[in-house]
Amino acid sequence: MSSDIGPRRGLMLVISSPSGAGKTTLSRMILQRHSDVTLSVSATTRAPRPGEEDGVHYHFVERDDFRSMVNEREFLEWARVFDHFYGTPRAAVQQELENGNDVIFDVDWQGADAIHDQMPNDVVSVFILPPSIEALRKRLEARPGSDPEKVSRRMAGARNEIRHWRRYDYVIINENIDQAYAELENILLSERRKRLRQLRLENLVQELLDED
Repeated sequence: MSSDIGPRRGLMLVISSPSGAGKTTLSRMILQRHSDVTLSVSATTRAPRPGEEDGVHYHFVERDDFRSMVNEREFLEWARVFDHFYGTPRAAVQQELENGNDVIFDVDWQGADAIHDQMPNDVVSVFILPPSIEALRKRLEARPGSDPEKVSRRMAGARNEIRHWRRYDYVIINENIDQAYAELENILLSERRKRLRQLRLENLVQELLDED
């Protein structure tokens, strides 16, 4: 599915949720159904895992190179997670936006804040909530390899993430994945039509005003 509104600047669709609430599933659905949406590919200092490809799953970089990128302000946001660093390269995102493509970010609230601070006019942020804490617990328990300790840890993390829901432009309650997707897609299509993202308007309006 593509835009029918003419030339436009892409937007940055920042999606966050507690673990198990559905942001990864919803992101994949958007990517599958919209050819003009891409997924932001992060840079990381960790080694590739089996099956991971450089430039597809992550940009794998050496620690010294990552530090240089930080010093040169080449990241929209970056963070240390345990013993490794992760960051969102700025240049690739800007190029996608200028090409009229939207970019999805699957990040936590801290990453969402950092991205918004860098490019506030381009960001559309969406927070995904579960319908209840019990529903979230059942989803986490149903995950392959889950155990009581993992579920307890993820539930604690989920509550911390949920506390920041007011930071987002939109909130979707994911009780039914198809309905949640419909709401997310409506947000995407509506935001594309914002005045600042429609590139032909300035010239069109000037032509209209210049006519006798």
